[in-house]
Amino acid sequence: MSNHPRGPLCLVLHSHLPWVAHHGRWPVGEEWLHQAWAQSYAPLVEMLARLADRGHDQVLTLGVTPVLAAALDDPYCIAEHHRWLADWMLRADDLAAEADPTLRRHGRYESAQARRALDRFDSWGAGGSPLWRGLADAGVVEVLGGPATHPVLPLVSDPVAHLALGAGLDDHTRRLGRRPAGLWLPECAYAPGLEHLLSQHAVGHLMLDGPSLRHVGASTDEAWSLGDSDVAVVGRDLDVTYRVWSPRRGYPGGRWYRDFHTYHHTSGFKTSRVTGASVPPEAKAPYDPDAASAAIQADVDDFVDTLLRRFASIEDETGRDGLVVAGYDTELFGHWWHEGVQWLETLVHRLADTPG
Repeated sequence: MSNHPRGPLCLVLHSHLPWVAHHGRWPVGEEWLHQAWAQSYAPLVEMLARLADRGHDQVLTLGVTPVLAAALDDPYCIAEHHRWLADWMLRADDLAAEADPTLRRHGRYESAQARRALDRFDSWGAGGSPLWRGLADAGVVEVLGGPATHPVLPLVSDPVAHLALGAGLDDHTRRLGRRPAGLWLPECAYAPGLEHLLSQHAVGHLMLDGPSLRHVGASTDEAWSLGDSDVAVVGRDLDVTYRVWSPRRGYPGGRWYRDFHTYHHTSGFKTSRVTGASVPPEAKAPYDPDAASAAIQADVDDFVDTLLRRFASIEDETGRDGLVVAGYDTELFGHWWHEGVQWLETLVHRLADTPG
């Protein structure tokens, strides 16, 4: 949670992949894990460590499902990920030797990215849990727990929900050294009565989607009690969240950012930028990292302006400071949106420097 003179912004990231070890590699299977690990989880940890070194705390709230935590701690997955990173570097070096100057330039860019990822991976030798735990102990993040296997709790029987939640919270405690106070509900799915199960397992707080709260007359700008329990619930502010998340107008679709869906047909690398929503893959322009970095600055400015307008609106309507909750899948940052982790870090610094 980033404190701001006009009110707190709570950034919530949810990290979740199914168990893919020994389930094949391309195009999904283990490849899915390695891409998200190299492009989202590891850069995010590195970014949070930099922010901690610069004196930032309470940067964001991070959900890590038990299934993903197990994969990131698994010796087989760790060894395979190291091989995957080395293969990334070798493929990039091959692209850097192409005759086409644009491909050579992108090959050098990918090679630098791969080598940085290999250097970064040195800290992951014992798995992900020691890294999450270190950030939590330093007060940089709060790590949320979750039920084992990530079931949608309202759709399973009470005994199964009880077992899944208890096992998931126990697993979190064993890996991170503390029992989580907060929970990411799978798919943010809630049904009346679930609060009793959550209270039984000492869950203190969670997030729901904004429409779920507004449906019962509650706003998203403050915390509420869930039913007749002591479980606190906040709602995701979709107007602010969708500045990033919107499939039509979200920042990741900006023309200067790297296009996720267009691949160079021989190397498998993404060498194009978005260019435009209606531009076919073969007509997309080459990716330019410097132009993308400039776009990040503009989009951070826009997000902060949107946030300040939202805080002002809450104050006008209620006469008090409000809370804004923005929630996303972690994998959006870095994996789906190549520049997303850089955008997050820029945002944290900008909020720290923005007057009320």
